[in-house]
Amino acid sequence: MTFQIGERVVYPNHGVAVVENISARSFGQQFERFYLLRIKTSKLTVMVPFSHVDNVGLRKVTKTTEISKVLAFLATGRAKSCQDWKDRFKENSEKMRFGSLLETAEVLKCLLIIQQNKPLSFREKKMLDRARHMLVTEVAIARCVTEIGAEEVLNEALVQSGLRLPEPL
Repeated sequence: MTFQIGERVVYPNHGVAVVENISARSFGQQFERFYLLRIKTSKLTVMVPFSHVDNVGLRKVTKTTEISKVLAFLATGRAKSCQDWKDRFKENSEKMRFGSLLETAEVLKCLLIIQQNKPLSFREKKMLDRARHMLVTEVAIARCVTEIGAEEVLNEALVQSGLRLPEPL
């Protein structure tokens, strides 16, 4: 998959980024091209080698048709998860690290359901916040709305499941 300078992409586990530059460097006799990404919210700069784009999970921002599937899942889909928090955390971490927006929505919904019955661990609270952030920012960009508008869209879907988007940490 190739990206252009100025294009918005999703860097898994961090959210939406902008391709600021494409550069090349040599390491000894090896020559490698890189995408220079600026993470939208943290202003963090990341260099991703072309050869590692698939391994990292770098992808284009989700299309609006996929957003509709995410919203349908949040409204009516069933979230399944492991009972043991360690197994659940590992499973959710994998979804967040390499997953699509739908998998991020699964993590969010699963943790919201658990949170209704018992307090989440500190690590799961951070994961819930990260899933929330990633959904809000990507929905905002895909739907060309503000982040507040994206929160409203997500809440409308979650209310149908008796859930609500948590406040950011």
